[in-house]
Amino acid sequence: MARPIWHGAINFGLVTVPVDMFGATEDHTVSFRQFERGTSDRIRYKRVNERTGDEVAYGDIVKGAEVGDGEYVIIEPEELDQIAPGRSRTIDISSFVALEEIDPIHFQKTYWLAPAKEEYGKAYGLLLQAMRKTGRAGIANFVMRGKEYLTAVRAGDDDLLLLTTLLFAEDLRDPAKELKSLPEITPARGRELDMAVTLIDSMTDDWTPEDYEDTYARRVEKLIEDKKAGREVVAEDAPAHPTKVVDLFEALSKSVESRKRRRSDTPSKRAAAKPSVDLSNLTKAELDKMARELDVKGRSKMTRDQLQDAVATASTSAQAS
Repeated sequence: MARPIWHGAINFGLVTVPVDMFGATEDHTVSFRQFERGTSDRIRYKRVNERTGDEVAYGDIVKGAEVGDGEYVIIEPEELDQIAPGRSRTIDISSFVALEEIDPIHFQKTYWLAPAKEEYGKAYGLLLQAMRKTGRAGIANFVMRGKEYLTAVRAGDDDLLLLTTLLFAEDLRDPAKELKSLPEITPARGRELDMAVTLIDSMTDDWTPEDYEDTYARRVEKLIEDKKAGREVVAEDAPAHPTKVVDLFEALSKSVESRKRRRSDTPSKRAAAKPSVDLSNLTKAELDKMARELDVKGRSKMTRDQLQDAVATASTSAQAS
């Protein structure tokens, strides 16, 4: 069972709700150790005093801020907490905004917020349901591990509040200053633009995160297994060459035709409408797959029970048609 990484409270007007914060995401990247080439000797890193060369215990390490000319001001961990006693223990919601108004470039990492104790459930539930009804996210600042975060608190699909850390405006780079030059956009010709819009329309679907997976991690795992078993490692195809300007319309046309053929080759709704198993025994992911084949709209926001009802209804309609 996960342990809280932060304890504090949400302040919502004059309402204070004690909460615990939990990590909502995890990294599935394949981890590697470092070795010296040609040997089985591990490479390790140590925290050492650069003057004496002696290893230093983690508890004896403090922070230092350079103030110029090689001089540093030493800061103790507790001193950082003392300058923000409130924000290191509270998430103060200062305003509410529509979530779609926040440019995704600001999003960082998401956490769960749960009531610290059962007795705080009523106030917690009130805030969650009010956010869900209004479709708003609460904007707040708080301090965690010596750093201040701008955050968006919102209602999740699992009756939990979600907190997403955001980048401050000053953290975003100006492309006009960072890039050698900004691209010069050539006005698109009518038929090319129309064909590109047609291709986008043919590829448009509901957002279903379960449809996507980390294929690179799978390939890394296969590479490890192949080398372990002494099998030959087969290289993947090289990236496609850039499309030439003269071939742009032809490439778009072929893409649209390919999408049409792919859709015609997929199972019909009538075939998908005849499940061979009891819907009540299916997982949410399995129901979502059936709902996608039946072209059920809004499935990404449905609970498991709602998905079951929607699949049953769509199946009946498809069989009757």
